[in-house]
Amino acid sequence: MVETPPQGNQSRSLLSTRNITAITIGTALYAVLAVPSNLFAFPGLSVVAVKPAIAIPIVFGFLFGPLAGFFSGFLGNVISDQVSFGVLSWNWDLGSGLIGLISAIGYYAVKRSSLVKATGLATSSGLAVVASVIGTGFSSLTDVVIQPSLNPAAVVVAEFVPAVVTDMVNGAILAPILVYAYVKSTSRRARLL
Repeated sequence: MVETPPQGNQSRSLLSTRNITAITIGTALYAVLAVPSNLFAFPGLSVVAVKPAIAIPIVFGFLFGPLAGFFSGFLGNVISDQVSFGVLSWNWDLGSGLIGLISAIGYYAVKRSSLVKATGLATSSGLAVVASVIGTGFSSLTDVVIQPSLNPAAVVVAEFVPAVVTDMVNGAILAPILVYAYVKSTSRRARLL
């Protein structure tokens, strides 16, 4: 049976079996789905891919909490970058983790009974936009700090803008669809048991 997310001041063990399972599944889904999309990258200062898979950490944060959101984004990006490019971009990996972490605000703010209502779905979409701005902003800003020779204006144009736009659009459209599909399929399965 599907557990309901905690509401209000309720708490749950951070290293529960449920969280570890969500982290594992979210990481695997994100990595597997991100690798093919890494082929569709914008040329520029660094590789900025059109990545619909970004919806995975957004949805996992929204449905399962901050650890599932953060680690599915962070570890999934680490794995997909290693497989696709053979390199680690720790700041972009952390940025993907931040996207999942920020989306977890919905885990605490939206009641389980409202997840598939207009307000719940709109919240998942809105959080996808906010999380994308913060996560890609962090990644782009740290590129300037790590590589002082980079022109900040060029980083905004070549990295931040394409990354934030694709993440916002993919997240805002796909997250509510995936939340709806997950909740409906698990509630239907629970009724059958």
